[in-house]
Amino acid sequence: MGHHEGVAGNSSMRGRQTVRDMILSMAGVGVVVAVGYAFLPHDAGDGVHVVDYRSSLASAKRAAPYPLLGPEGLSDKWRATSVEYRKDTKGNAVWHLGFVTPSGQYAAVEQSNGGRDEVIASAVLDGKPDGSATVAGQEWERYQGSRYRGLTVQTGSATTVVTGSASYQELSQLAQSLK
Repeated sequence: MGHHEGVAGNSSMRGRQTVRDMILSMAGVGVVVAVGYAFLPHDAGDGVHVVDYRSSLASAKRAAPYPLLGPEGLSDKWRATSVEYRKDTKGNAVWHLGFVTPSGQYAAVEQSNGGRDEVIASAVLDGKPDGSATVAGQEWERYQGSRYRGLTVQTGSATTVVTGSASYQELSQLAQSLK
């Protein structure tokens, strides 16, 4: 009889240890998560993840083989949410800067020295010519696509497209700020 009791005692001990180990390992993971969170850029209250694009813009301007454009003097109601300068598979220099506009829409600057039609097609899906607009004394062509509209102009060897779900009016504001 005594022998069986001993076995039962051991198994309940082992059960408690397993639970303790589990709690300890979960606590370990919890610490990692908390630390990771502390270093993440924080959202601007309404879930918009804001990035500071200025240093990326400065280094992209130095690296780009064409006059790379970034906004100057936009109000802080324009919040940058994504920034990227990279070489695409064909070796073209591609610049992207995305914003949430003051009206809560999306707008982006896309520049590339790839083929003009390809650049416009990738920035404004199913884009069809939609007249033109004069922005800061320069003629920009308008495109209306399935989801986005865009304004485009040649900038040296690059095609510049200001695109997004924003109105042509907001896209013009962004285009006008590009230097």
